[in-house]
This record gives sequence, C-alpha cells and structure tokens, in this order.
Amino acid sequence: MGRLKPDVGNKLKRAELAFKDKANKKKEKKQRQIERRKEAEALGSEAPPKQVPKSLDTMREYDETVVQPDDEEVMGEDAIDEFAEHFTGAESKTLITTGHYTPPEIMQLVDELVDLMPNAEYRKRGTADLKPIIEGASERGYTMMMVVTSKAKKATGLWVVKLPAGPTAHFRMTSVRLRKQIRNHGRPTSHRPELVLNNFGTRLGHRIGRLFGSLFPHDPQFHGRRVVTLHNQRDFVFLRHHRYMFSETGQRAYLQELGPRLTLRLRSLQLGTFDTTHGLYEWHHTPDMDTSRRRFFL
Repeated sequence: MGRLKPDVGNKLKRAELAFKDKANKKKEKKQRQIERRKEAEALGSEAPPKQVPKSLDTMREYDETVVQPDDEEVMGEDAIDEFAEHFTGAESKTLITTGHYTPPEIMQLVDELVDLMPNAEYRKRGTADLKPIIEGASERGYTMMMVVTSKAKKATGLWVVKLPAGPTAHFRMTSVRLRKQIRNHGRPTSHRPELVLNNFGTRLGHRIGRLFGSLFPHDPQFHGRRVVTLHNQRDFVFLRHHRYMFSETGQRAYLQELGPRLTLRLRSLQLGTFDTTHGLYEWHHTPDMDTSRRRFFL
C-alpha cells in the first residue's frame, strides 16, 4: 500500500487514496517504459543504451580479485591446486557425518544430501573426534568429507573438507527445506546430475566453486535430466536440486524441484583439514567485514 495522505481525516479514505495513487504511479511508469521501447525501436542502432537498474549487485564495490576468463595465473594455479586431480578425471567419493548427537530432523537432511551427490555415504560419528575420522576416510579412498552440525534440532552449519590435505570450508546453513516440505516435489533418480555453479567471480569464489565442484562427478548423465544449482548472490549460496521435464509435444520445458533446498554463507576457508585451534586460514569472516552492504567476497 502507498503512503497514507496526511491531509485526509478519515483513515480508510486515506488508505484508499494512497492505493489509487500507487496504482496510478505504476501505470505511468509502465507507459514510460512502452514509450522508451518504441523510441528505441524507431532509432534502431542509434538508440541510447538500455538503462541498468540500480541494485546492491550492480553497485557492488570494486574487487581487484575478480577472475577474468583468460587469467593465465589462475589457470596455472588450477592445474596444480588441491582440486586438480578431480578435474582431470579422478572420481569423487564423499563421506557425510554429523555431530555427536544427531536428531531425526538432521538425519532426514543427511539422507537427502546422500541422494543429492553420487558416491556419497553416511557414517555415524558416535563419540569420535573428527581428526581420526578424516584420517580413516582418506585411507579408505574418500576424496571429500561433509559434516552437518545442528543446534536445537535445526541444521546450522556445514563443514566441507577436501581429502586428504584440505582445504576446509565452514558455512553457516539457513533456510533448510526438506523434500516433503516442497510443494509438488519429485524424487531423484540415481543418474549423475549436471552441476551449475553461478556467480563465483572472485579468487575466493573461484576456490569455493572448485570445492563444490569436487563433490560431484565431472561426467553427468544428461539423459537423467537432474540439475544441481549452486547460485551465489551477495555472498549467499543458494542450493537447489531440480529435474527438467518436457511437455508431450516437446515444445515446453519446466522444472520439478527434488530437494533439499538450503542457503549457505561462508564463514571461513582453512588450509589443511579441520584444525580450529592451530589451523591457518585463507579467509575468515570477521565483524569488521560487514561495514558496507555493497562489499561482497565471493
């Protein structure tokens, strides 16, 4: 509803006038858009460039670490970094575990994460520390490890560890919706999914994108029509899992969500494998980093 008119005594009448005023402004804006479109069509190639709407994304602070497509330094680092073996043909194998106590609500999420990633397995943690679990997982041929943490029966964090030597990323997890909570959801098949990594543009974002990429096989089975999307927007990473489907005529396509649905925000990226006491950090979020709404790191 638009802004109430202060010069009208009756509250309902003020609200009605404000609603009409907002509708008129919307109509006028639409008319201006139509006129600009007609003018641009008439001018053809001489038309002025299309205006870009102002948003936090378009007005973000300049970041000198943004990766260019032909950056030879980044390509050279990719050839020898911790993820290079995966992207040159090695098969991914992921171990998923949780905290010492795992409520049923968290186990439901873990089950869906196992369905999400091919070659993923859950192992109960019990009372064991993570260090020996990481060492044992490396010896058994696992290439990745995920730890889902929770508080008050809600998933609150996700640790992603590249085995055998790191790095280790810690994410805050929010907005978790399981498959049964998603309207008109489907059930995933065993096909290897396509992976879409979107908007991981900085050097840090590039590292995180390669970490996520190492969780999934690099040879998707396209006929299975499964797609896992990790979309970064303003340093929030949105995970979605869909199956694309076609109408009987083949002229229309639509998506069916398979779940789970969740949002991740990076808290730290650490060299090596999970050492919160003596580990060295590549990047660590601190409160002074939140001084500007137009500053993003991924």
